[in-house]
Amino acid sequence: MRQLHELLHADIEPLSLHHTVAEALEWFNDFPYSHLPIVDEGVFLGNIAREDAETLNENEPINNHRYLLHGFFVRDHFNWLDVLEELAKNEANVVPVLQDDQQFVGCYLLEEVVQLLAETPFLKETGGIIVVEKSIKDYSMGQITQIIESNNGRILGAFVSHIGTENIQVTLKLTLGPMNDILQAFRRYNYEVVSEHHEDSYLENLKERSAYLAKFLDI
Repeated sequence: MRQLHELLHADIEPLSLHHTVAEALEWFNDFPYSHLPIVDEGVFLGNIAREDAETLNENEPINNHRYLLHGFFVRDHFNWLDVLEELAKNEANVVPVLQDDQQFVGCYLLEEVVQLLAETPFLKETGGIIVVEKSIKDYSMGQITQIIESNNGRILGAFVSHIGTENIQVTLKLTLGPMNDILQAFRRYNYEVVSEHHEDSYLENLKERSAYLAKFLDI
């Protein structure tokens, strides 16, 4: 799996406040990005959005529109989840990368960060997906891990996929193994198994009983 720093685009040249809107639009024509980083002597000031630049007078300097700059960025020591979160929050396909002294060092691109996600074991390795739900006050990732590992399962990845007012859902990817034992163990600990599984003997028994009851009622 590649490292995040390998995706840094140091070749993306930012503009300064002295550049005109026309030059910003030319930059946007050359690159299919949602935002353009603006710097002053290498120090990051903000990003101008493509949709904002397209509404401005082309002859004016960007300095006249500093109020439109968006301040989002990531540090050069952030991990890929931090970067992905910042891109998603700002509906951007590019994010500036800064050192701790605010010096601009390059950009990360959304498409490449998503490709990095695809290289993680969570998506790349063969396994089974389980989605479980429990009340927020009773939910414990430690307990979830214990349930899986005590039934000879191994976790490839996990994330909170939904939070409601009372309940929380966790999506798990496990190595292929004793899936039915794990499903039944979750139910014993009062987790609702939201996902459906061919290996689920509990659901199969319910279906058989329902079919038997329906047949009995038809007699």
